[in-house]
Amino acid sequence: MNNQIIPGRKTPSLTINTLNNNEWSLENNLNDKMTMIVFYRGLHCPICSDFLKLIESQLEDYEEANTNVIVVSMDSKQKALKSKEQWTLSKLNIAYELSEEKAREWGLYISKAIKEAESDIFCEPGLFIIKPDGTLYMVSTSNMPFARPDISSLPSKLTFAQKNNYPVRGDK
Repeated sequence: MNNQIIPGRKTPSLTINTLNNNEWSLENNLNDKMTMIVFYRGLHCPICSDFLKLIESQLEDYEEANTNVIVVSMDSKQKALKSKEQWTLSKLNIAYELSEEKAREWGLYISKAIKEAESDIFCEPGLFIIKPDGTLYMVSTSNMPFARPDISSLPSKLTFAQKNNYPVRGDK
């Protein structure tokens, strides 16, 4: 992996299209809330389906935790639409067509297909929490679909961290 984003430092830019027919940009969405960007592998990944369903079930909790959520893949718009439909995701802000270059800039691992159902090339999972000033608060990336953070109580942990002004860690 070429790039490592350091907690406490400015994140790379990100401008991407969403299924809501909007262009979403990190810079334009920095406000008084934190931003959680979840990079997922794509339609071919059943673990992504479960992970995104859990996040969608927690959206109100993330709102209470003062955190906006967007999920992003390298999938085409058509595949992203299929994911939304097949995984019955109705509330998540879903973005598509992340470029390989941008995925690498964010420090994501890149994989090539090993079976027909997979896209030719795709990013492996990553979860980033960005502070309102555009600096990285928390990061978790993996090179495997089944090695992801336990997010079952993440919204309450984010609330605790913000209320107690918990500092960025791993920034040295």
